[in-house]
Amino acid sequence: MSRTHRRQSNESWVIWLVLTAGINVLALLLINWMFDSVGIQGFWSYFLGALTLTIGNAIIKPILALLTLPLILVTFGLFYLLINIAMVALAEWIAPNFSIDGFWAYVGTVVVVWAVNWIAHEGMERTGLR
Repeated sequence: MSRTHRRQSNESWVIWLVLTAGINVLALLLINWMFDSVGIQGFWSYFLGALTLTIGNAIIKPILALLTLPLILVTFGLFYLLINIAMVALAEWIAPNFSIDGFWAYVGTVVVVWAVNWIAHEGMERTGLR
């Protein structure tokens, strides 16, 4: 791989990281507005929560999914929901002034994060940004 190609690859990964973190900020804003049992206050809470979700979903979640693949298959994918909840719980743990109360609030948060990311990434693909 040439040095120029490697640099372009690194630059595109950084651009993807920044765009996805921004998308996750939007998802967190929507979640905070939608659910009374979710509380997120302040810039740093949104920033660190979104960054944790972005990095966790890009690095930690695939490793956990691979390690627990038999369990995911046996439960017909239900265990994958628990991995997603763990990523949201990690974001809640790392970010200050970020709290989620109750299992169903976690499930709703996972669904909203997934939907916002899916819609945004589909839009980026259609417009050629990805």
